[in-house]
Amino acid sequence: MPFSGLKSVRRPLASLKQHSCLTLCTPDFGKPFLVTTDASERGVGPVLMQEGQDQEFHPVVFLSKKLSERESNWSVTEKECYAIVYALEKLRPYAWGWRFHLQTDHSALQWFHTATGNNKKLIQWSLALQDFDFDIQHISGTSNKVADALSRESFPESTG
Repeated sequence: MPFSGLKSVRRPLASLKQHSCLTLCTPDFGKPFLVTTDASERGVGPVLMQEGQDQEFHPVVFLSKKLSERESNWSVTEKECYAIVYALEKLRPYAWGWRFHLQTDHSALQWFHTATGNNKKLIQWSLALQDFDFDIQHISGTSNKVADALSRESFPESTG
């Protein structure tokens, strides 16, 4: 019986090939890391990168996660915030104890370190990430191509 998920893997790989070199770099803990995140209706897609000798950023780790039905109903801000939480949970060995930069195309998350308000989920996530030393930078959606590709195209449609 052939593996039916093969077609669902080819699309995201083709998209990534358009946006980035697929060769993963070895992490250099003497240099700062860059984490980019994105969320879509269906998933989240973080990427850990570092600047190479050619002054270009190269991927160290690609991540992707399909959102559950419950998570898909969250607001855009909650999904984008969850993309950060998911990224830093998975990238803890690379990010914890080191200063790094985090880029998102959701400008509302620039307040993330100083979360106030009445959304308990966002406040809880903000508190959970206080152990990390990072700054959040807003980038345009067109500059966030690799994380965008991982968040949007990595998941096959449900078949029932």
